[in-house]
Amino acid sequence: MRHDDIPWVCEIEQEAFTTPWTSGAFHNELTNNQFAHYMIMDLGGEVAGYGGMWLIMDEAHITNIALRDKYRGKKLGERLLKELMKTASFLGAQRMTLEVRTSNVRAQRLYDKMGFTSVGVRRGYYTDNREDAIIMWLDLPKYREDSPETDEYSNE
Repeated sequence: MRHDDIPWVCEIEQEAFTTPWTSGAFHNELTNNQFAHYMIMDLGGEVAGYGGMWLIMDEAHITNIALRDKYRGKKLGERLLKELMKTASFLGAQRMTLEVRTSNVRAQRLYDKMGFTSVGVRRGYYTDNREDAIIMWLDLPKYREDSPETDEYSNE
């Protein structure tokens, strides 16, 4: 992700989340957060989705992952998540974590499919409605340059 991508990413934020991040938050992530790694998914010149994570020591924490409404349900979220996993592993992460709303069953199914397991709940985690978050973790496969990412970064 580059600074030029932020307006498009903010549009996706508006579509995907009840409490979207601001453009200032993304500018800060790209400029000042040494732990931050963000990527976009470009489809024919359009920013179709994006994902971000913080890499701290040997752990990657997914901060955001979202697609435009019109691209949901086409396995693109899975591709984006696989790319985050591959990048995290390449950068030395051994584990990955995230929080997901208890009501976001679609995302939970994706994370389950990709090998994440639920390890707990953060009560009242989301500030907009005090909804709980499910905490999920994944042991990442070791990065291998000669492996096709489609097979190594899935649980199928």
